[in-house]
Amino acid sequence: MASIRKLKKEINNVLSEIIEDCYVCQLNSDDKISAKAEKIIDEAISTFDELIVKLHLKDVEDQKAHLRSLRADLSKKSSNLSDKIKKLTS
Repeated sequence: MASIRKLKKEINNVLSEIIEDCYVCQLNSDDKISAKAEKIIDEAISTFDELIVKLHLKDVEDQKAHLRSLRADLSKKSSNLSDKIKKLTS
């Protein structure tokens, strides 16, 4: 159970940082970029919801492999969102 708890915190922290970066981007930009940042925020929230649903699946055969794949999925999606934010700020 401890690894599930740690993964929940990791998901929350990583995606919260991405949302916070979007808010900073919105404060420092015009309305067009702000609207794009809002879409990234929506995507981060849907990613959070998706990962939490996958985390709470009960009928998983190999729990360790499942958690490992969720961590990899989080890493891939968070780097994708971070790249989108970098494109907005450059």
